[in-house]
Amino acid sequence: MEGKITCPFCHHACEMAEGETGFCRTRSVREGRLVSLSYGLLTSVALDPIEKKPLYHFYPGSRILSVGSFGCNLACPFCQNHSISQAGEGDLCLAEGERGLRAYHLPPEELLDLALDTKEKHGNIGVAFTYNEPLMNYEYVRDSARLLQEAGLKTVLVTNGELAPAPFRKLLPLIDALNIDLKGFAPEFYQWVGGVLEEVKENIRAAYKAGCHVEVTTLVIPGKNDSPEEMEQEAAWLGELSPEIPLHLSRYFPRFQVDIPPTPRETLERLQAIALRYLRHVHLGNI
Repeated sequence: MEGKITCPFCHHACEMAEGETGFCRTRSVREGRLVSLSYGLLTSVALDPIEKKPLYHFYPGSRILSVGSFGCNLACPFCQNHSISQAGEGDLCLAEGERGLRAYHLPPEELLDLALDTKEKHGNIGVAFTYNEPLMNYEYVRDSARLLQEAGLKTVLVTNGELAPAPFRKLLPLIDALNIDLKGFAPEFYQWVGGVLEEVKENIRAAYKAGCHVEVTTLVIPGKNDSPEEMEQEAAWLGELSPEIPLHLSRYFPRFQVDIPPTPRETLERLQAIALRYLRHVHLGNI
């Protein structure tokens, strides 16, 4: 479209004129160039058990520095981190006394210093990019991951997997492990959250074939993605990639814009039994 720039990073392919911002709220056109608004801006920093990501089969028992920014390219009405995933540049405060979402500027070099410091003091193994959608902070993740790997630290993505395949594959050599949300296994579910199932499947396949450690999480929501048929299709597909890929079935609780009652434990156990026909490791979470 004349006078506009098309963002190449995900399925939305946002077309933006000067000053406009894309769906994810992390990209804008400034002075005729597509720029990242979230580069180096962190809203969340914590030292977490690796199992909280959740990664149960990647350095179990270890701790990892976890960082998040703002923005997301999905619009899940049940998002538990909506205060940052649905935030934009205008929601941030960068100084004491300002009102808004507190953010801190931490360039890649300073993130590396923090990771090394927490390694020395607390046994940290690296950095997990998580909390909001880290793939929307692509350049920051890329630049930071390169420094972290050079220093012998591990790099982890906790992601919805919604990125155009070309930039996703370019990032994979810099990533050691991923937990990818496979939010459902029906195109209709992905339409509900504003995503594309086939793109996520392609990226799960690419990450596994690239030699990354991959674990998958599905948040089970009653009446939305909890049918035995859908779980059998999902587990069978993952099992064709490898029966060693761990699957986490997570219990849903009402959040954000959705007041569907919580997932019964019995539902998770029934789906776990189905998935175990195809996968060796099926874990239940949030129970």
